[in-house]
Amino acid sequence: MNMQNISLGVALVAIPASIVLAIFVSKLLRMNKAYVKRFSGIIDADQELEKIIKEKSDLEQSIEKLKSDYKEKKVLFNKLVETAAIYNEEIELAELGFYKPHYDFGTSEEYKDAIEEARKKEKEMIAAKTAIVCNTEWSVSGSAAKGRTMINRGVTLTARAFNNECDAAISRVRWNNVQRVEQRIEKAFDAINRMNESNDIKIAPEYLKLKLDELRLTHEYEEKKQQEKEEQAEIRHQMREEAKLEQETERALKEEEKYQKLLDKAKTEAEQVAGEKFEKLQEKIGALTQELVEAHEKSERAKSMAQQTKAGHIYVISNVGSFGENVYKIGMTRRLDPLDRIKELGDASVPFCFDIHAMIYSTDAPALEKELHNAFERKRLNLVNNRKEFFNTEIETLEREVRKISQEAKFVLTTEAREYRESNAIRAQRERQKEKNDIRNELPEEL
Repeated sequence: MNMQNISLGVALVAIPASIVLAIFVSKLLRMNKAYVKRFSGIIDADQELEKIIKEKSDLEQSIEKLKSDYKEKKVLFNKLVETAAIYNEEIELAELGFYKPHYDFGTSEEYKDAIEEARKKEKEMIAAKTAIVCNTEWSVSGSAAKGRTMINRGVTLTARAFNNECDAAISRVRWNNVQRVEQRIEKAFDAINRMNESNDIKIAPEYLKLKLDELRLTHEYEEKKQQEKEEQAEIRHQMREEAKLEQETERALKEEEKYQKLLDKAKTEAEQVAGEKFEKLQEKIGALTQELVEAHEKSERAKSMAQQTKAGHIYVISNVGSFGENVYKIGMTRRLDPLDRIKELGDASVPFCFDIHAMIYSTDAPALEKELHNAFERKRLNLVNNRKEFFNTEIETLEREVRKISQEAKFVLTTEAREYRESNAIRAQRERQKEKNDIRNELPEEL
């Protein structure tokens, strides 16, 4: 054993037991404090965790409540938007849906008669006192007569208020607000009846129905008038086409007659000359004979087209500068020279001329046109008016459909659009020149 360790052991033995105990206790206390501190930290962490868990639970409850409140408020908001839409003319048509006709009269006059009939029934209900009713016998200051007077005044005021609201709404009905106007009348019906609950005065549902009938009839009457106007315009167009066809027939016949006279004159002259003059006249006779044949064919074709009301040309044309790419018009003309119709379409109403992609002659042009229109029905630009014959499709698809109908038809795939492209080139040149001028202006003349 080491002498130093022996000395230390002797020294410890020499220390009183009380001091050793004190040292031991002190050490235990220090150790206890360390453990207490450590365990205290654990306890604090547990408490903090419990606090976080509670806060998380409270937050989740708040979120659920917020979701529930939002759902309720959203329902209310949607109702308010619907109500506002009734009075807001700027709300998109698609938000309220599209009007579906309630009647199917053939002419605007029939609609007009139906409107008069609805108004007549309204007046009959007012006269019979069944439009606005009160089922309670009221008395004022103990007087039944005064009570009846009060009710009569209330009924009169109610009738005026509701009729004025309906008349104002019906007078403003248009193609894009008819459903809003319907809802306005229904809202007025509900609101006026609620205000009259204390007096037990009510607008009859049958009277409301008559007002809605009047509204719908008025709307459809205006739509039918517009449709008839467009149909009349189409008829006038057809009449102009037929008149021009007759004029072309007359011109063709006159041209044939002119060449026939010239040919007869040349033949008469040829009988009276010989030699070189005769040979020249023979050449002239040959040329006149060919021109007469062509004039005769033209006049025969004109007479045939005038007699066959269905004969004509189907055309496929485009106008990139006016309508953009992949927009084509598929139409029909009964003109002897169909190019005249294309020139008309490219007049002052559009900025550029049309390009022709196909021109197909048919003895039944309306049927051929309808067949092509049906093939591209889902590609129409105007989904409301079928008389607008513009379609959005690929040129290759158009060619395939035309080939199905007429294998011999010539089809031009390229779009020249000469005036449009030249205009763009001029604009581009101007822009480049402007840029050059701007750069020159930015540079100082001297430094």
